[in-house]
Amino acid sequence: MHSDNVKNAVNARFDAVLTRGAEAETTSDPSSVMTLLADSDATGGLLTSYRSTFAKGAVGAPAHFHTRAAELFYVIDGALRVLVDEEITVLNAGDFLLVPPNTPHAFAAAPDHEADVLFAFTPGMARFDYLRLLGRVMRGEAGPQEIKDSSERFDNHYVDSPVWRDALNASR
Repeated sequence: MHSDNVKNAVNARFDAVLTRGAEAETTSDPSSVMTLLADSDATGGLLTSYRSTFAKGAVGAPAHFHTRAAELFYVIDGALRVLVDEEITVLNAGDFLLVPPNTPHAFAAAPDHEADVLFAFTPGMARFDYLRLLGRVMRGEAGPQEIKDSSERFDNHYVDSPVWRDALNASR
């Protein structure tokens, strides 16, 4: 099924996608702003991309994995701490990371750092509604159960990571 999705995405026709920064939709929570650049419906299913700016030490995402897409991280500025499987590393400005499907990962602004990060999923996945939901939950406008209930729809499967939990607790 995955290979059929990739074939369909590669064969899909779509117009060039241009998102002007000044016109892009943003969603935010108390510690980050997400700029929504291109969702899969606009890219023929090839790509979903957004940019997140995290406040100093902000938590990004708990440990999770995706079954249908690889996730790309490109640090534009600052420093991002990431978990991949059970290894934690810090990505600095200019660093690139590609996390394959079914690989547990998590991320947060590195301690005492802000982070400006470009994210992309390939093949594309309809993620913008998920990012909007995250903002609502972080602002207290929706409950965490809505995130749990959406795991299949948005291909976001949360896992427990004692390594990540310990790292976050140590930096508080």
